[in-house]
Amino acid sequence: MQAITNEEKPVLSRIGDLTQLTENYMRGFKYSILPRSRLDLCLIPITRVRPLQLNRQVSSYTIPTMTTGVFRYIDPASSVGADGSHVKPWSKVDVDQTSFKRTERKRSVINIRDAARSTPFGVDVSGFDVFTSPAKETAFTDDEAVREGYYAVVEELLRKKIPGIKKVVIFDHTIRKREKDSARQPVQQLHVDQTPGAAEVRVRRHVEDPVEAEELIKGRYQIINVWRPIGHAATDFPLAVVDWRTTQPEDLISVDLLYPKRKDGDDHDDRGKEVRPDEATFTSTEGYEVRGETYAIAPSDKHKFYYAKDMTPEEGMLIKCFDSRSQGLPGGREGLAGLTPHTAFVDPATPADAKGRQSIEVRCLVFY
Repeated sequence: MQAITNEEKPVLSRIGDLTQLTENYMRGFKYSILPRSRLDLCLIPITRVRPLQLNRQVSSYTIPTMTTGVFRYIDPASSVGADGSHVKPWSKVDVDQTSFKRTERKRSVINIRDAARSTPFGVDVSGFDVFTSPAKETAFTDDEAVREGYYAVVEELLRKKIPGIKKVVIFDHTIRKREKDSARQPVQQLHVDQTPGAAEVRVRRHVEDPVEAEELIKGRYQIINVWRPIGHAATDFPLAVVDWRTTQPEDLISVDLLYPKRKDGDDHDDRGKEVRPDEATFTSTEGYEVRGETYAIAPSDKHKFYYAKDMTPEEGMLIKCFDSRSQGLPGGREGLAGLTPHTAFVDPATPADAKGRQSIEVRCLVFY
């Protein structure tokens, strides 16, 4: 082997140590010492390359940008009674009030813009996907206009992004604004919008023909949220998602979703969200009824978080909340993602003058 001169002293590195590997590349022409059996070492030359630039791909690796966030989970002890029995927790739809305690964990959050180069994502793989698709509607100030116009845009987007769709039923949308007087704030708690039972109820409720609804339930169907920033980039309180591949069934805790009681026939899901209730009634369930069931998420060190830094109104995210053929369900397929926990979070790198986040999420039943 060629002798190593003082100008070419080896740089110690372990296989898989991306930091050291990067340093080697940045130096242009160096050597790495790689471990062999019985702790023998050999010298392997690394070909001369151009100096590394931030976020450039190195060999088969990509160095993603990252941030951190403090994430709110449900405290699992909140669903256990004094006698050890299960006590089902509840959460209100019109105010940030729950019957359970929360616990916080600090986690790293990977920028999906970089990670997507080396990690496969998709609604059937990770439970989420990102898209670029400018919309003509940009203000989203009129709910009826959203239903009449933007819903069709969302359906077209879904059919383009996901093959095999036969029917789409859009049943709800929510516009969130991080403004002092807004009743709909970004949700700062890890959650999934529907449990399997709640998803089935949605089909029967929103498919007009009862016979057709029962037939559709027998096949594959999903609930997918289509999320998009409004007006400006979602730098403030960005949306974070958890890769389904890093979740376990025991992470999911069913929670009753309470809505203000309504008159019969008033089926809009936005009821009660536009007016903030009296703070004196926050802890009371009087005047409320169970109209849904969601998942709160228990803490796990295995959870892997992603976000799209500075996502613009021309971009968005598909968030899977349910899939009737996902792994673990009757007739499910191994490795098929069922859901993705998601939440808004505080990015410590957010500039002080960043505009408050505004976003729209459209909830869709998707049938195959």
